[in-house]
Amino acid sequence: MKSSGARSAATPFDEISRNDWARLSRQTPLPLSEEDVAHLRGLGDRLDLAEVDEIYRPISRLLNMQVEAAQTLRRARGEFLDENLRRTPYVIGVAGSVAAGKSTTARLLRELLARWPGTPRVQLVTTDGFLYPNDELERRDIMHRKGFPESYDRRALLRFVADVKSGQDRVEAPVYSHLVYDIVEGERIVVERPDVLILEGLNVLQPARPRRDGRIGLAVSDYFDFSVYVDAKTEDVRRWYVDRFLSLRATAFSDPRSYFRRYAELTDEEARATAHRIWDTINGPNLVENVLPTRGRADLVLRKGQSHQVHSVLLRRL
Repeated sequence: MKSSGARSAATPFDEISRNDWARLSRQTPLPLSEEDVAHLRGLGDRLDLAEVDEIYRPISRLLNMQVEAAQTLRRARGEFLDENLRRTPYVIGVAGSVAAGKSTTARLLRELLARWPGTPRVQLVTTDGFLYPNDELERRDIMHRKGFPESYDRRALLRFVADVKSGQDRVEAPVYSHLVYDIVEGERIVVERPDVLILEGLNVLQPARPRRDGRIGLAVSDYFDFSVYVDAKTEDVRRWYVDRFLSLRATAFSDPRSYFRRYAELTDEEARATAHRIWDTINGPNLVENVLPTRGRADLVLRKGQSHQVHSVLLRRL
């Protein structure tokens, strides 16, 4: 298979067209049914069986090979060091904007990878659980910056990923509820040495920050074995966000427990204006300032078009 476009030394990626990428799907049988895809589809995503077959099935095969290669390298290193190195989880980061479809991508990868013999135990954790509770965000006067890098307990997130990657038998993560828009007190996700851990979130590819003493600290991505960025034009993502906001009025927003219950009765015009305001003051600036600049740090970039379908894949060169 040839990558599309001229090979340029100015980029570390090879760009592969959808048609060329889809040819790779012959290398593995499709393990998902229409019912599976319907279950995994995120609200607003136009995901169908063809998209899974042509885009995500080859990704699952690529990741399967990556995991196998990592295991082979671990065994070789153990022989070299004359040690029996303990197998540790293969960690995959999934990043991208709000409304770009990264959550659906992460869920699909979890389901597809779990169907491969070498990785039956795949767990998915979102970084939403590491947001500071609303009370703390209010105390810091950054409630309006929720989702920006400073709104996360970065130290706790780093500790969580480091503990998972070190092979600890049991690691816990906080639980976030999109319904109440806050951390759920007393609830935890338990990660017990999976074959693969998928960590999904806006800022998982953020680079390390300098410390007060001038030294460079650790980044969450330092513990990744592979990373995926779900990409689209900003104007398309903005439109998808607004469309999703309109749809949520009849679903999640209508729940009496919802933090956003006040939006359920808005007219189309009012809802559209509200969604644009939220995007233009929070999600849009966060995308431009913090999320989009991390795209080049990914190993694989899924480029989406206006219809939400992936039109090409960028794969980092080895």
